[in-house]
Amino acid sequence: MDSPSHRFSDLFAQLGLPNDEPGICDFLARHSPLDEAVELPDAVFWTPTQAAFLRDSLLEDSDWAELADQLSAALRREAAN
Repeated sequence: MDSPSHRFSDLFAQLGLPNDEPGICDFLARHSPLDEAVELPDAVFWTPTQAAFLRDSLLEDSDWAELADQLSAALRREAAN
C-alpha cells in the first residue's frame, strides 16, 4: 500500500487556510485547546464545507484522515503548552 504524499501544510491548503508555518501556528493558537468531547469536524470554527471535508475524510479513511487526526491532536495538545 502506498503511503499518502500529503503533508500537514497540504491539509491547511486543502481547507483553504494559510498553510505556511506562521499561518499554521496562528491557527493552532487561536483555536486551541479543543475540548476532548468535541469531534474535530464539529468544532465551531469550521465552515460547513471544511467540516464536511474533515468528516468525509475521517469516515472514508481517505488519504487525508491521518492528517486530520494529527490536526485534532495538535489542537488538543496546545492546551498543555
